[in-house]
Amino acid sequence: MKKLLVANRGEIAVRVIRAAQEHGLKTVAVASEADRNAKHVRLADEFVLLGPPEAAQSYLNIPKVLAAAAETGADAIHPGYGFLSERAEFAEACVAAGITFVGPSGAAMRRLGSKIGAKTIAVQAEVPVVPGFFRDGATEAELLEAANSIGYPVLLKASAGGGGRGMRRVGSAAEFHDAFQLAQDEANNAFGDPAMMVEKLIERPRHIEVQFLADAAGNVAPLFERECSLQRRHQKLIEEAPSSRAETPWWEAMAAATRRLVRAAEYVNAGTVEFIVDDATGGFYFLEVNARLQVEHPVTEMITGLDLVRWQLKIAAGELLDIPEDLMLGNRAAIKNHSIEARLVAEDPSKQFRPSVGKILFWHPPTGPGVRVDSGIDTGTEVSPYYDSLLAKVIATGETREIARQKLAAALRETHLLGLKTNLAFLIDLLESEAFTSGRFHTGTVAEFLDEWSAPPIPPEIGLLVGKATTAAPGQTSQKQKLGAWDLADGFRNVRA
Repeated sequence: MKKLLVANRGEIAVRVIRAAQEHGLKTVAVASEADRNAKHVRLADEFVLLGPPEAAQSYLNIPKVLAAAAETGADAIHPGYGFLSERAEFAEACVAAGITFVGPSGAAMRRLGSKIGAKTIAVQAEVPVVPGFFRDGATEAELLEAANSIGYPVLLKASAGGGGRGMRRVGSAAEFHDAFQLAQDEANNAFGDPAMMVEKLIERPRHIEVQFLADAAGNVAPLFERECSLQRRHQKLIEEAPSSRAETPWWEAMAAATRRLVRAAEYVNAGTVEFIVDDATGGFYFLEVNARLQVEHPVTEMITGLDLVRWQLKIAAGELLDIPEDLMLGNRAAIKNHSIEARLVAEDPSKQFRPSVGKILFWHPPTGPGVRVDSGIDTGTEVSPYYDSLLAKVIATGETREIARQKLAAALRETHLLGLKTNLAFLIDLLESEAFTSGRFHTGTVAEFLDEWSAPPIPPEIGLLVGKATTAAPGQTSQKQKLGAWDLADGFRNVRA
């Protein structure tokens, strides 16, 4: 590989471009009209405009992305995450065009791309799965019969996609029909696939995932677990590695299950196996495979010392895994630190995480020992309604979980953003909550915490600063007049010394 096109945007495009340049590759950025002046565009060696802001006409348009590669002479494509990253047809189109796809093969994606198919492989590989009924073409009547047999509550899930779409909790047989119709319609609209499955609902579970690297020789390195239970609407907010829940026997069984599943799927490159854990019993169950790099990959990098993007590039180029033996074997003695990541998003927690858009008037990320910030924004960046609300990831690493937690809370207090609503204050309060400090939380904790949470007051001096920053020229309507000074500054906190 000599030139890499990054088929993505935002912080992950910045992350991949930097890693590729450090690896000695020339880089090509692509962007929609909305991202013409974005940070990833400025960092790349070359830039190709794909089209209008709508993703379907730009980042999701396979012919346009391949044409950009041909135009610039890019011989490899990294898809990042989201967009085309788990589209088997894109991986196959790259190969057909003579371009190296930095990720698993289209065949592996197809094997794991549906929850039904992935669970079938998991059962064959003797990986624990939640009791359920998963078969392509299952009818509503068959799923209802299975739900009655499994026992309520159950979870109806779309076979395709993720992010909570096409998913419904069903508490009784009387609720089943309406829930099925809603979930199936949502799945069909979101993914173009109406296939549904049903499984037993584990109440108050933890969401644990295992990062792995796999090469073409069948070597699989399970690079420890990440705790991802703190979510809102099935989207993660705070992740950490390792999990405070992982005991050695529990981890060894999960690592072995990961190896069996990855080999059974003939998967090559980086990926993540997701599990849910029943805290009451300690049992873990396969959920799905994310055939791509995860948003939360930095915490794994911080506890292993590996650059996962660089390893993606090396594996795609045909190299075999050559990492320390303790990491290869998943030996927990290799873990020297604890790392926690918080996702800063353009959403208003006080209004059920309603998205926020507008221009970033001021951006000041934190710095310091053990603090890392992955972002795709700058002062002046326009946050549009077309894409994901993720602005930046703030990661803190320390010798213990408590040291990492304190570092992250301090780093978030030093993070300042003006111009739109963010979840910054919510993240700080969540990090300092009893649930987080004790490590006793589950996938429903954020919703419970939000019920009791209220946004902190804005210091008067910050309101004055926003007023000055948003004063319009004579005859113009200012951002302040349109939104209000207090609406623009919730990232700042009035914290006692």
